[in-house]
Amino acid sequence: MVIKRFLKLNSTQETTKEMAKQGAKPWTIVVADIQEAGHGKEKSAWHSPEGGLYFSVILPKSNLDDLQTLTILAAFIVADTLKKNFDIEPMIKLPNDVYINNKKVCGILTQNIIGREVKVSVMGIGINTNIDNIPTEVKNIATSIKKEINKNIDNQKLLKEIVSGLKRQLKIISF
Repeated sequence: MVIKRFLKLNSTQETTKEMAKQGAKPWTIVVADIQEAGHGKEKSAWHSPEGGLYFSVILPKSNLDDLQTLTILAAFIVADTLKKNFDIEPMIKLPNDVYINNKKVCGILTQNIIGREVKVSVMGIGINTNIDNIPTEVKNIATSIKKEINKNIDNQKLLKEIVSGLKRQLKIISF
């Protein structure tokens, strides 16, 4: 596992996809403290201020061609990790969001890089962890873990636990 850290990027997803096209290996992870153009499905904006956990990972080839299945698997891993670590009850809004108390806390985007066949999949995960101020335009529909449990989150520990969960589950289905 190689972790590339950046203070600021437009998008971890776009940077990681470029790295994958240039031959970066599976389990290369790109993390940014701030994303200036973070996005989800259909380029919907993901507010990514300092304090959150924003990363993308190059996944190993698996026998899952369906991106939605990979995304749902990741949503389950994120929700399970949050429940175990913070004693909260996250809910998954299929296929790619995790909610706490009916407000979005995490979005997941999985995309394939395709040549004549699927070459590699890149998964981006954005989690509102240590964010105090949710923008007015989304404060009725978004939250952060810190707002919900009133304490700071160790983003690096959370990153490692989520990636470890992905590795465990993908090992079962990959060949």
